Amino acid sequence: MRIVIQRVSEASVTVDGQKTADIKKGLLILVGIEDADNQEDIDWLAGKIIKMRIFGDENDVMNCSVQDIDGEIIVVSQFTLHASTKKGNRPSYIKAAKPDFAVPTYERFVEALEKEFNKKVQTGIFGADMKVSLLNDGPVTIVMDSKNRD
Repeated sequence: MRIVIQRVSEASVTVDGQKTADIKKGLLILVGIEDADNQEDIDWLAGKIIKMRIFGDENDVMNCSVQDIDGEIIVVSQFTLHASTKKGNRPSYIKAAKPDFAVPTYERFVEALEKEFNKKVQTGIFGADMKVSLLNDGPVTIVMDSKNRD
């Protein structure tokens, strides 16, 4: 799984003119799923995300997690995170999982986050044409890949 975490002051997702998710301070997480992803990838990422200290404490030092600040989370599926740009000018998405595998994996990822977070996680709509709006705070943007745990 490949994810992009953005610390936000606010974020929302709109589909067909209707907001499906809307948060204030918290995390906007874009997630790309490939066929090799499994429950171990899900659990590792969920644990890291919820405990990641990227919010300021009373001294404005990044010592607090999204849980510590009572923040919120939106998760948005984004197959383009697995784009290959090696050849030509048109990205290939051959590494991105097909919906029959990606949808249940995405749903298990959201469930794992909710379990770790002990709070509801908002989402976009898988496969929909989503309009994502955010105010990146910092900016703080972190890319993680469960297959490359650096």
